[in-house]
Amino acid sequence: MTVSIRVFGSVQGVFFRRSAKEEADKLGVTGWVRNKADGSVEVLAVGEGDKLEDFLKWCKKGPPLAKVENVEVDWSHTDADFAKFDIL
Repeated sequence: MTVSIRVFGSVQGVFFRRSAKEEADKLGVTGWVRNKADGSVEVLAVGEGDKLEDFLKWCKKGPPLAKVENVEVDWSHTDADFAKFDIL
Protein backbone atom coordinates (compact mmCIF):
# COMPACT_ATOMS: atom_id res chain seq x y z
CA MET A 1 0.00 0.00 0.00
CA THR A 2 0.99 3.58 -0.58
CA VAL A 3 -0.37 6.75 0.93
CA SER A 4 0.29 10.31 -0.23
CA ILE A 5 -0.17 12.81 2.59
CA ARG A 6 -0.19 16.60 2.48
CA VAL A 7 -0.09 18.29 5.88
CA PHE A 8 -1.12 21.94 6.29
CA GLY A 9 -0.74 24.30 9.23
CA SER A 10 2.30 25.31 11.24
CA VAL A 11 4.33 22.32 10.08
CA GLN A 12 7.64 23.75 8.88
CA GLY A 13 10.43 24.74 11.24
CA VAL A 14 8.96 22.53 13.99
CA PHE A 15 10.93 19.31 13.33
CA PHE A 16 8.02 17.74 11.44
CA ARG A 17 10.20 16.07 8.79
CA ARG A 18 12.76 14.71 11.23
CA SER A 19 10.03 13.47 13.57
CA ALA A 20 8.16 11.89 10.63
CA LYS A 21 11.31 10.00 9.69
CA GLU A 22 11.74 8.76 13.25
CA GLU A 23 8.10 7.59 13.32
CA ALA A 24 8.38 5.93 9.90
CA ASP A 25 11.58 4.15 10.91
CA LYS A 26 9.92 2.95 14.12
CA LEU A 27 6.95 1.56 12.15
CA GLY A 28 8.97 0.10 9.28
CA VAL A 29 7.46 2.50 6.72
CA THR A 30 9.53 3.62 3.72
CA GLY A 31 9.21 6.63 1.38
CA TRP A 32 9.99 10.31 1.84
CA VAL A 33 8.95 13.63 3.36
CA ARG A 34 9.62 17.16 2.06
CA ASN A 35 8.69 20.78 2.65
CA LYS A 36 6.61 22.55 0.00
CA ALA A 37 6.88 26.22 -0.98
CA ASP A 38 3.34 26.92 0.29
CA GLY A 39 4.36 26.02 3.87
CA SER A 40 2.88 22.52 3.83
CA VAL A 41 4.67 19.19 4.17
CA GLU A 42 4.29 16.42 1.60
CA VAL A 43 4.76 12.74 2.43
CA LEU A 44 4.82 9.58 0.35
CA ALA A 45 4.75 6.47 2.52
CA VAL A 46 4.86 2.79 1.57
CA GLY A 47 4.19 -0.16 3.85
CA GLU A 48 1.64 -2.52 5.31
CA GLY A 49 -1.87 -1.11 5.75
CA ASP A 50 -1.92 -1.15 9.54
CA LYS A 51 1.53 0.48 9.76
CA LEU A 52 0.45 3.18 7.31
CA GLU A 53 -2.73 3.80 9.34
CA ASP A 54 -0.58 4.33 12.44
CA PHE A 55 1.76 6.63 10.51
CA LEU A 56 -1.18 8.64 9.17
CA LYS A 57 -2.56 9.05 12.69
CA TRP A 58 0.83 10.42 13.73
CA CYS A 59 0.88 12.83 10.75
CA LYS A 60 -2.51 14.19 11.76
CA LYS A 61 -1.00 15.25 15.11
CA GLY A 62 2.66 15.79 14.21
CA PRO A 63 5.44 16.55 16.68
CA PRO A 64 4.78 18.64 19.82
CA LEU A 65 5.61 22.02 18.22
CA ALA A 66 3.45 21.47 15.11
CA LYS A 67 -0.09 22.78 14.70
CA VAL A 68 -1.71 20.59 12.07
CA GLU A 69 -4.78 22.28 10.58
CA ASN A 70 -5.66 20.04 7.64
CA VAL A 71 -4.46 16.77 6.11
CA GLU A 72 -5.13 15.56 2.56
CA VAL A 73 -4.80 11.80 2.04
CA ASP A 74 -4.72 9.70 -1.12
CA TRP A 75 -4.44 5.90 -0.80
CA SER A 76 -3.26 3.74 -3.68
CA HIS A 77 -1.81 0.39 -4.60
CA THR A 78 1.50 1.06 -6.29
CA ASP A 79 4.77 -0.59 -7.18
CA ALA A 80 6.74 2.15 -5.40
CA ASP A 81 9.69 0.62 -3.61
CA PHE A 82 11.98 2.51 -1.29
CA ALA A 83 14.83 1.08 0.77
CA LYS A 84 14.25 3.56 3.60
CA PHE A 85 12.40 6.71 4.62
CA ASP A 86 14.22 9.86 3.46
CA ILE A 87 14.00 13.57 4.21
CA LEU A 88 14.14 15.41 0.87
